[in-house]
Amino acid sequence: MNAKPILDRHNVGTTIVAAGLSVLISIGLLIAVAELFAQDGTPLQNVVIAERACSELAFVSDRNACVRQFLAVSAHRRIASR
Repeated sequence: MNAKPILDRHNVGTTIVAAGLSVLISIGLLIAVAELFAQDGTPLQNVVIAERACSELAFVSDRNACVRQFLAVSAHRRIASR
């Protein structure tokens, strides 16, 4: 009776291909997330200013509308100043 367990040996090429594929997928996901953050183009300081300016509103829907309007006005000002 053999007391040593025998593990199945996988092909080294398969392991290398799987590792390479996982690296490519992770890089792709990181790039996608970074592009999503950069795509909006609204500086974080403008978002914070807008949220503080609209903080007195009680309802979330009113606050969100106020923030969107504030950001739209500030974006219009940025474009007009160019």
